[in-house]
Amino acid sequence: MVFKVSRATIITWKKLYRETGSLDRRPLNRKHKKLDPQKLMAYVQEHPDAYLEEIGTAFGCTGEAVRQALAKQKFTLKKRRSPTKSETKKNEKNS
Repeated sequence: MVFKVSRATIITWKKLYRETGSLDRRPLNRKHKKLDPQKLMAYVQEHPDAYLEEIGTAFGCTGEAVRQALAKQKFTLKKRRSPTKSETKKNEKNS
């Protein structure tokens, strides 16, 4: 075993080459279980102030499902446009 490739892999590659004439990977045809990413992104752009629960209600799912679908698209909903300043109180003994 020079290349450490199993026989099953070679058989799969041969079958793929016979069927397609190429060893390029086949495109994945996945169905979206709950939310279509394109419809979700269009909805979010139309309703930028909507909360996750509101979006979930519009799509018939939970806010958590919406959050996960948006995370897969590398998109986050942030309500604050600017960061808040946090101030720590100094201990008077150590000052």
